[in-house]
Amino acid sequence: MSNIKRSRAEWIRRYASFVVILFVIAFGTSLSIRANLGSSPISAPPYVLSLIPGMKLTMGQLTICMHVFFILTQILLLRKDFEKRQLTQILVSFLFGFYTDVTMWMTGFLQIPFDINPAVGYPLRFVELLIGGAILAFGIACEVRCDSLMLAGEGFPLAIAKFLKKDFGKVKICTDTFLVSVGVVFMFVFFGHWDWKMVGAGTLVSMFYVGFMVRVFSPRIGWLDRIFIPKSERAGQDSDQASAAGAGSVWGNYRIVTIARTYGSGGNEVGEEVARRLGCPCYSRQIIDRTAAQIGRTPEFVAENEQNISTAKLWEMIFEDSGIPVSMNPSKDDAIYVSQSRTIRELAHHGPCVIVGRLGNWILRDNPHVLRVFVTSGPDSAASRVASRFNIPAEEAARKVERVNSGRANHYRRYTGRQWTDIGEYDLMLNTDRVGIEGAVDIILRASKDLGQAGHAL
Repeated sequence: MSNIKRSRAEWIRRYASFVVILFVIAFGTSLSIRANLGSSPISAPPYVLSLIPGMKLTMGQLTICMHVFFILTQILLLRKDFEKRQLTQILVSFLFGFYTDVTMWMTGFLQIPFDINPAVGYPLRFVELLIGGAILAFGIACEVRCDSLMLAGEGFPLAIAKFLKKDFGKVKICTDTFLVSVGVVFMFVFFGHWDWKMVGAGTLVSMFYVGFMVRVFSPRIGWLDRIFIPKSERAGQDSDQASAAGAGSVWGNYRIVTIARTYGSGGNEVGEEVARRLGCPCYSRQIIDRTAAQIGRTPEFVAENEQNISTAKLWEMIFEDSGIPVSMNPSKDDAIYVSQSRTIRELAHHGPCVIVGRLGNWILRDNPHVLRVFVTSGPDSAASRVASRFNIPAEEAARKVERVNSGRANHYRRYTGRQWTDIGEYDLMLNTDRVGIEGAVDIILRASKDLGQAGHAL
């Protein structure tokens, strides 16, 4: 769980909401199974066992047994690091097992038989599979947003990831593959042949489709905070990343300027000069140093990995399962983002400053005293600046500019769900080819002054 302090009223709201969300997850899982194209990976073992002739345990009861095994494994792997609160997974497992049986009964009439015309049956099955997967993904996205309790099926790979010090996403793919393999073994042992109704195309689709749909839903369910958080406690909280950032909920009346910049545009120079003329600190490298200290890595490691997500890595993140809050994800990308978010919010609370890069505009988007600036330039001038700075050929500099900008754009999309260069994300967009470094500084200073005159105490 996140370390943010919550009132008793908020915890009650989140626990009550979780009970409802758990039903949504169970319903999506059951509806996917009714498509007769195979179950989701985590449901494969109990689903196959539930189909054994004469089996006296229901799918829900078998799911409870599997989840108890997951919980015991977590305790064995984490030992003293296993949070006592996570013992609630036992109660959650019983409730989820009950919901599984209820929703399997509710969706029984939606099961599509195999004896209908394949030209009609298969399209209907895939439609039902996609609808069920979307409902399941919506439930998972809500569960992550709720950030209260956890299903044992998520705690299991998370414990393995922490024990092995590996990325949760990669471990989740491995555990899903393992569970499907167990389901296949059960299928051959008890039925003697492959049955596509048990483990089929739907199983493979679910492995990637659900994770993708979680990414689609996650940025669009901020309205749930109105349910999770009492109105009296909602003011000033960051609607998407408060649990990750962990800073206070009331902003000081400080002038803050955030500067996002394309590589080689002179954005760092602009930020430093704006800070000098405002008489306040400019934070860029300092954020790297603080992040390194917080996550126990070297500054060089943070500098190399921050804002640096390749396109291949981005697609892997988009399709991987996202069943835990980012603040609990042990991956290096998420650890850096969470730490930098916390640092940036703390800096904004302490006094006026200029923050360069690191999604400052997004992290502080709920602060009414922030001027959000995007600095860019043409590719030729950017390559020229980079070539001069690093004493490298122009062609190599151009490739470096393209690579760094791609990494920053992917990083922005990964953690905001939006486009890095979208004009709607900023108050000012400046091209240093047209206005120059000094001109950009002058415009930012005038804009920050006008922002204060518009009614904000700066």
